[in-house]
Amino acid sequence: MAEFWGSIDGVINAISGFLYQPFIVPLILLAGGLYFTIRLKGLQVRCFGEACRVIMEKPSSENGISSFGALMVSTASRVGTGNIIGVCTAIILGGPGAIFWMWIVAILGGASAFVESSLAQIFKKKNPDGSSYGGPAYYMQDALKARWLGVIMSVLIIITYAVGYNMLAAYNLQTTFANFDFYSEKTPAVIGIILAVLFGIIIIGGAKRLTKVTEYLVPLMGVIYILVSLVVLVINGSNIGMMFKAIFQGAFDFNAIFGGFSGSCIMWGIKRGLYSNEAGMGSAPNAAATADISHPAKQGLVQMLSVFIDTLLICTATAFMCLSTGLGLNQANLGAPISQYIDAEGNHQAAAYVADSMSAALGGFGPVMLAIAMSLFAFTTLIGNYSYCEGCLKFILKKAPSAGGLLVFRILATVLVFVGAIASAGLVWDLADLCQASMVLCNLPAILILGGISVKCLDDYLKQKKEGKNPVFKASDIGITQETDFWK
Repeated sequence: MAEFWGSIDGVINAISGFLYQPFIVPLILLAGGLYFTIRLKGLQVRCFGEACRVIMEKPSSENGISSFGALMVSTASRVGTGNIIGVCTAIILGGPGAIFWMWIVAILGGASAFVESSLAQIFKKKNPDGSSYGGPAYYMQDALKARWLGVIMSVLIIITYAVGYNMLAAYNLQTTFANFDFYSEKTPAVIGIILAVLFGIIIIGGAKRLTKVTEYLVPLMGVIYILVSLVVLVINGSNIGMMFKAIFQGAFDFNAIFGGFSGSCIMWGIKRGLYSNEAGMGSAPNAAATADISHPAKQGLVQMLSVFIDTLLICTATAFMCLSTGLGLNQANLGAPISQYIDAEGNHQAAAYVADSMSAALGGFGPVMLAIAMSLFAFTTLIGNYSYCEGCLKFILKKAPSAGGLLVFRILATVLVFVGAIASAGLVWDLADLCQASMVLCNLPAILILGGISVKCLDDYLKQKKEGKNPVFKASDIGITQETDFWK
């Protein structure tokens, strides 16, 4: 079995390694975020307060989905195992400096998130009941007149979320339990079966009530997780100076960075930052398009805020909780990778690192708290990820899939959850990295071409705000000539 996973991973790793050359995905991602930040005049700062205000608005119609509701759908996908295991992976393999570059990816990515989500709102489609749906495939089809690109994007979303990210979420969860005495070689399969059954009950059996429960539990768990990390930080208060020194020393160790870019803190910060907040990938616009609001800029601002919540709050909480303990840090070179948690084959032991960090501060409660948080985050990640897939399938087919076809699709997605739990570490991580890179290469060029529409959209919104109005959008006011289902 190990040879089977290894042979598949070898091919995936080679392709992924090429895409993460500094002049491909990293350049496109960072340059795109910087470009939008400049064109939108630093909206991440100047519109931050407005984003916080908009999130509390009620939907325009009685049965509509609020900005907050759409935010929770996208956050359910964003906030997951990547906020814990993904962050620790970046620290272990890239050194503490990777956290700084995760912050940069998030800050610049906030502008990209605004652009893609406001575009999804402008070109969203209307359901018979008046509700809306949409995503990158629709602004590629209607604004770029490139349905073929929308089909490719839809295929990539399905592969990324139903396969890559869901397999990785299942794998990350089962590794969390490796710190307990009951863990054995059979445990991954047992956890995989439990996860797959629960996942199948939701998407095949239609147990929507369980999804509703998790919508309330995840924000609560997120708050509790941040509070616990603050407690750990206070307990290790004497190490805070060392922690920041490690982050900034590693972030600007240019010899290490350019000596081997594929293993540098910049690369790991980009990979895990993108995995965590997904800004610019084209995933969150699928949720953003469902919001019932008076102006597309409102949902763009809300999705920008979602990126900050994910990375600058929850990912930072994980990083500070681990680094403040000092575990594994090389005192001679604080910015170095955490070699203590890298095995002989070069694989990371991220779950063990975060569990040891929590245990050092909280004793036996630490690993239990981690297991609970990971279980909730992993489960909602699986559901949130899958929520993007059926809409993409409908776009590809130009119609709703048949009942039989949809059942086969759901069963396959359920089986993949189990496969992820028993797969190898290299395969699930490399597959996720390859998938997200492919989405960036498809989506970011599209929004770079269409970005002027979002700039005009924001200008229109701020102009109406300055006039004391509750902004209401009309597509013709910013020169949109394409037919839209809304905004006439």
